[in-house]
Amino acid sequence: MSTQKMFTPVQIGRAGEDIALQLEAAILEEKIVPGERLPSERELQAQFQCGRGVIREAIRALRQKGLVEIRKGAKGGAYIKQVEVATVSESLALFLKQQHIGTDHIAEFRESIDRVITVLAIARAGMAEKKDLVKEAEKLLKMAGQSQPDKETLSRLDRKLNIQLAKMSKNPVFEWVMDAIQHGFSSNDYALYEDSEYRLKTAENWCETARHIVENDPTRALNSISAHYTLLQRCVAARASGVAGSAEEEAFG
Repeated sequence: MSTQKMFTPVQIGRAGEDIALQLEAAILEEKIVPGERLPSERELQAQFQCGRGVIREAIRALRQKGLVEIRKGAKGGAYIKQVEVATVSESLALFLKQQHIGTDHIAEFRESIDRVITVLAIARAGMAEKKDLVKEAEKLLKMAGQSQPDKETLSRLDRKLNIQLAKMSKNPVFEWVMDAIQHGFSSNDYALYEDSEYRLKTAENWCETARHIVENDPTRALNSISAHYTLLQRCVAARASGVAGSAEEEAFG
């Protein structure tokens, strides 16, 4: 699409911010689509009637937001990026760590999201999707019952189940949020699979939840979700107590 008359000249003072906002609006409105290159700096200078430094300032702002990437070479320049879930989840995870958000708050948020998704999945998903969820949960249970299961594979199966359930809600926002959550942070769910005492219980809980969804029984499904987070709280507390105990033993010999 031509960008020849897409932008309007800016006023001195907040020129960089104004340019960045106009460019961002053009990207979000898909007047310039992912993979396309922004006009050259010289073309943008002519359209916005400003200096090169202001253009570069605006492009830097777009890079920080993850909307453009700079490519070098004969066909180099600023190209529009497709915003990826992985980028969003990484930023979210970093933000939570910087803000020192506690695992209890994250778990509380996760539980509330899971409850809404489960109710929607029962109401909207087809029976084939529900039965497939049970099938995948049973795979998790079978692996969790092994004497020395691959913990990374267990965690990966757990993430897959969470995203699969979110898709069943038929609401893309829940699917995107769950995808970002699963790839950015998991409210210490990994701890459940690292501890042999909780590993099997967690997988059994997944199977119970999936079966209640197949039975179209929201009350029991929600009870299973509550049980999962109760299990998680106990596991995290036990791990924290164990770490504290080990530290005391080292300190006092």
